Amino acid sequence: MALQGHIQELSEKHKKLEELIEDEMAHPDWNEYRVAALKKQKLRIKDELERLRSSVH
Repeated sequence: MALQGHIQELSEKHKKLEELIEDEMAHPDWNEYRVAALKKQKLRIKDELERLRSSVH
């Protein structure tokens, strides 16, 4: 059950990062370096989620 909790926590972080990226890009003078860093972080979380979900099944 702890694994499911970790997966849920990572899913929530992934969603929050998506929202941060959208918010950042909504500004006319958005920072491409910040967006790139957020996207990298989001991708790392996505990869970890996929790895964890595949270990469950």
